[in-house]
Amino acid sequence: MAQSVPNIGDPRPQIRQLDEAAINRIAAGEVVERPASAVKELVENAIDAGARRIDVAYGDGGKTLIRVTDDGCGIAPDDLPLALARHATSKMDGSDLLAIHTFGFRGEALASLGAVGRLTLASRAAGEDAAEMNVTGGAASAVKPAALNGGTVVTLRDLFHATPARLKFMRTDRAEAQAIGDVVKRLAMAEPFVGFTLRDVSGGGAGRTVFRADPESGDLFDAMSARLARIMGREFTDNAIRIDAARDGLGMTGFAGLPTYSRGSALAQYLFVNGRPVRDRMLTGALRAAYRDLLSRDRHPAAALFIECDTALVDVNVHPAKSEVRFRDPGAARGLIVSGLRHALAEEGHRASGTVADATLGAFRPDPGGARIYQMDRAGRPSMPRPAGFAEMQGSYAARVEDSSPEVDETPAEAAPQDLPLGAARAQLHENYIIAQTAAGMVIVDQHAAHERLVYERLKRQMAESGVAAQALLIPEIVDLPEDERATLIGAADDLARLGLGIEPFGGGAVAVRETPALLGPVDARALVLDIVDELRDAGDSDALATRIDAILSRVACHGSVRSGRRMQADEMNALLREMEATPHSGQCNHGRPTYVSLALSDIERLFGRR
Repeated sequence: MAQSVPNIGDPRPQIRQLDEAAINRIAAGEVVERPASAVKELVENAIDAGARRIDVAYGDGGKTLIRVTDDGCGIAPDDLPLALARHATSKMDGSDLLAIHTFGFRGEALASLGAVGRLTLASRAAGEDAAEMNVTGGAASAVKPAALNGGTVVTLRDLFHATPARLKFMRTDRAEAQAIGDVVKRLAMAEPFVGFTLRDVSGGGAGRTVFRADPESGDLFDAMSARLARIMGREFTDNAIRIDAARDGLGMTGFAGLPTYSRGSALAQYLFVNGRPVRDRMLTGALRAAYRDLLSRDRHPAAALFIECDTALVDVNVHPAKSEVRFRDPGAARGLIVSGLRHALAEEGHRASGTVADATLGAFRPDPGGARIYQMDRAGRPSMPRPAGFAEMQGSYAARVEDSSPEVDETPAEAAPQDLPLGAARAQLHENYIIAQTAAGMVIVDQHAAHERLVYERLKRQMAESGVAAQALLIPEIVDLPEDERATLIGAADDLARLGLGIEPFGGGAVAVRETPALLGPVDARALVLDIVDELRDAGDSDALATRIDAILSRVACHGSVRSGRRMQADEMNALLREMEATPHSGQCNHGRPTYVSLALSDIERLFGRR
């Protein structure tokens, strides 16, 4: 059966200039993906206008109504038509697309919103009368007077009414409302000195306040901490460390959670570049790499990190939604995050999350759900065995309490052991848990997990000092690669050599693997090289080999540490506590679990009803 060939025999297609309405609707499809996109553009405009309070109201998940009210500088009546025109902006003159110091810069948002919805822009600048304009489906009305004390109010009704096919791709009202909330909270994190209110006005009226954050005061870190506590929860800020690092012209501030305060997903990770919330694979990969040997694979760190740099070092003009950025030197940005976080985490030493203690106290509390049994209910029932007294229990306990030998006690004479952070060992329970007394309470230490981390850190120091031993392959492994991948791999050859992997060009697109890390033992060199190439191309740096070596060191440390079930003398227990205090990351084992639990005396007394 003959098949027709498209365009054969047809008249030559005619090239046409699209009308302005079609152009605006196409542009809107790039800028306004969903109601949350519209909220993002309007709130960013309000921040750029110098607003100190921003109120966001939405109805039906933003599908029927979005209204953003701010107290910013406002717009003069004569400028309203220009504000609603495409590619008209007050934020740059177009001479340098890298010198961008504001959220917005393309001048597309208001025109795009007016093309797909019913937009009303009302504003009043200082010394001017209030005025407003309406735009419906791209058609603008004349400027007319309005009643407004100051600032700007942008009202968007019936989003996508001009492109009804887009409505079919909208999610439920609840899902769209959650997306709006996420956008507002991210912008609120970036601007702690600005107040934000988010209200759901579905059904009319004043609506329900979904989120509120008043302007913060104090210095930057105090304001940032208070705002993060409002959004991410006080539990995060109580278990996070302050980050303040700089490298190669880049600066990083913010807060990062302790390894023992980890999450089951990456939802609690917020990254900002020059105040702009971004979702960047390279940056999130660097955050994951910084916690590489502190968390198990199924756990994720919590963090809010703010990277600041000269605008010439980063390009924000990458995506219409401005959610992606591109650094001139991606390696510098990645290195800043990895080194800054690792240094800050190491400085915390043995500190562990306070949520561990809260979970422990919760486990101690009796279950209130059991029915109370009264004495009269026991009549006629068989008598229960009498609980054993202390005399009968002698010899059956597992705790050991011994005095420390003076000749092996390394505690400074001026400091009593219980005044040190992890206190003085008082007992060992079940040949695995060390009970130590501190000045403010008690500490329970998992001896195997703690010693495993100590041995692991010792092995890492030794490896850093002497390098990774390499084993020569009897027959080099030849790996064929595309030319670009080969060039990427050869460019990292010196770094890989320090990790025990020796590679060299082998003609054409091949490389020869002549040495592999001795710690790995027999290894599939080809698979290892391909993994490293993929990571180099994806992130600009490779942690694949280092991760494998760390895994081997961790396994060695596990086998070389104090085993559960071993009885320890008091001097051994105290020596372990002192080494934990002096060793970075000793608050968690190699798998991210806590190595100790600290309980305050006040909490212990509360358990027994003494407070």
